[in-house]
Amino acid sequence: MGEQITAWILDAYPGERGMVLWLIDGQGRRLRLTHPVSLRCYADGPPRVRRQVEAVLQRCRAPVTLRTTSRVDFFSGRERPVIELTTSPAHFPSMVRLVANIPGIELFNVDIPLEQLYFYESGLFPLARCAIEHEQGTVQAIALEDSPWDLSYHLPPLTMIHLRLEGDPIIAPHGRRSFLEATIEGQTIVLDGDGPVDLLESLRSLFTRYDPDIILTEWGDSFLIPRLERLSRMTGIPLPFNRERTTLARRGYSFYTYGRWVYRAGAQLFRGRLHVDTVNSFLMGESGLEGLVEVARLAKIPVQRLARTTTGTAITSMQLDTAVRQGILIPWRKRQAEEFKSALELLRTDKGGLVYLPPIGVYEDVFELDFASMYPMIMARFNISPETLGCACCPDHRVPEIGYSVCRRRKGLIPQVLAPLIEKRLAYKHLMRQTPGEERIVYEHRQNALKWCLVTCFGYLGYRNARFGRIEAHEAVTAYSRELLLRAKELAESRGFRLLHAIVDSLWIHKAGSCPEEVEALVQEITEATGIPILLEGRYRWIAFIPSRIRRRLGVPNRFVGVFEDGTVKVRGIELRRSDLPPIVREAQQRMVEVLASASTLHELQERLPEVVAVVETFLARLRDGDVTLRDLVIQQVLSKPPESYTHETLLAIAARQLARRGVRLHPGEAVQYVITDFRSRIPEERAKPWALLQDGWSYDVQKYSELVLEAAKTLLSPFGVLAGFPHPDP
Repeated sequence: MGEQITAWILDAYPGERGMVLWLIDGQGRRLRLTHPVSLRCYADGPPRVRRQVEAVLQRCRAPVTLRTTSRVDFFSGRERPVIELTTSPAHFPSMVRLVANIPGIELFNVDIPLEQLYFYESGLFPLARCAIEHEQGTVQAIALEDSPWDLSYHLPPLTMIHLRLEGDPIIAPHGRRSFLEATIEGQTIVLDGDGPVDLLESLRSLFTRYDPDIILTEWGDSFLIPRLERLSRMTGIPLPFNRERTTLARRGYSFYTYGRWVYRAGAQLFRGRLHVDTVNSFLMGESGLEGLVEVARLAKIPVQRLARTTTGTAITSMQLDTAVRQGILIPWRKRQAEEFKSALELLRTDKGGLVYLPPIGVYEDVFELDFASMYPMIMARFNISPETLGCACCPDHRVPEIGYSVCRRRKGLIPQVLAPLIEKRLAYKHLMRQTPGEERIVYEHRQNALKWCLVTCFGYLGYRNARFGRIEAHEAVTAYSRELLLRAKELAESRGFRLLHAIVDSLWIHKAGSCPEEVEALVQEITEATGIPILLEGRYRWIAFIPSRIRRRLGVPNRFVGVFEDGTVKVRGIELRRSDLPPIVREAQQRMVEVLASASTLHELQERLPEVVAVVETFLARLRDGDVTLRDLVIQQVLSKPPESYTHETLLAIAARQLARRGVRLHPGEAVQYVITDFRSRIPEERAKPWALLQDGWSYDVQKYSELVLEAAKTLLSPFGVLAGFPHPDP
């Protein structure tokens, strides 16, 4: 009988004899075990194809088991006979390549990452606590002592090291040179030896002493790890990053999503340790390591891979997991095309969310109401899923306005995935209200990570390449959202409230002299009428709706400044929220907002306007006097194409080309940081300089930065009709 232990799964990947598991027990002991398992996929086709599958696999050197079984077709919900192909993880890819070349074959469950397929079929997941029996490095038996749906789960004792370059957070691959800084157990060490040998030896010494399980880096994927690898090859000193011998490097890529380009740097993945580049991870940036681990457990994606993917990939993995557990066939290539629609049908169905433009001005007695997770709630409550639409058995259950039928008898895959996610997020929010201290922050990070998964699920429902996406389902959700928002508006107006603004799932309503009890009664009535919880976000002391930059008499969605009764400030759509403006502009507008936020009434607000003008004058004087740091002036913008493809001499293009000439490779979606040096110069390269290339004696364009500060001031004061009387920058 082998040794029995309780341990957590740190990492998993395919090996020669099965899945390799790196485990950590309660005492921090690390173990490498092999779990001898097989993985399955499915094939279908005419009898000729089935015979060819058998003939091809007989010539295959890998041990492959074939048997006839039945699985569920996703859209019809009926079982169909298929061939089940089973082999070891090491031989799975080659087996798929062999049968994929057979003409007329239909394959299922073949293009899922092997680690995920292993987790789906075994029921295990990253950082799960398990009871394990093992002998001579091989798992004899493994059983879960944990659930991904637990709210208060415990993690193993993990040791972390944080590697970054010393100094300001400049984009490292763009030319920054600095010392390597390592932080571990609260101690920060600067590795500033005399050369590469000293640096690598110091790094090896740290890893030998602490043996970290998680390596956090800044710019690790795109700069730090590749640079250290080059130094290692140059000096012959091996790096300590892997507990195995191999580092898996993946190339970076650009993609377009939600109206913008995003660049994902190439991944540097380690074996036996987890590497997370905090700059290259959306989830890590939004919800910290706690949120990243939470989603990894639910999505069954290894932590360091999840760190470099989108929340859409996570929600898709949850859908794949549900499909595998229910025996639903997952097609290799999506074949579901959008149904034909006439022009009139397109106008009726493809409307998106409902928006009411706000009236420009400043208002008191305004309440903000928000539907809680509206789109996911709609999918879960009304059973919206690709396979439930167009149902012939439930013709009387129709989507408002667009008339699609929705099945009531068959629970959709998407609602099955979303309902427990929504419930778990609400449970975390409840725990947050009851729990003080650091534990509350953990719950906050976890619920925030789930929020981003729920936000993404709607977009993927209409995404053309999504495994379980269908545009008609996307249209059904927005149709329900329009209906629910209209119903909420009508109920508010029936109680004497005026609708000032509405956007998709939020309403701003106004009624002079209204009391909180009256609004709470309205909230309860809307929730009962719609079946979707609506929450009172708060009551504003005052709120200012800001006009369009182009059409000054027209309000725009989601562009306002407001102060709640408890003093909390909420801003949307102004310079303070923009990442493509220099810090000094955001700081100036923040100071202006703080002055306005001290006002409790509209009368007090008017009295604060001269103070706002004084703040503007202060920042203009700082710019004139040179009382700024280089960091205050840096503008960061994202490339939408390669630098050489820009036809206009924008400041971004000018800075990007200078970097490119220095040998820096830039990709669409990658950020470029620069300073405006002489905006009106006839020589393009004198107009802006990349931050990474600025030398001593740098200068900046006082007038251009002053204009940016003035624009930020005009944005804030435009609802008050105060656009004149500002100081002007010197010509």
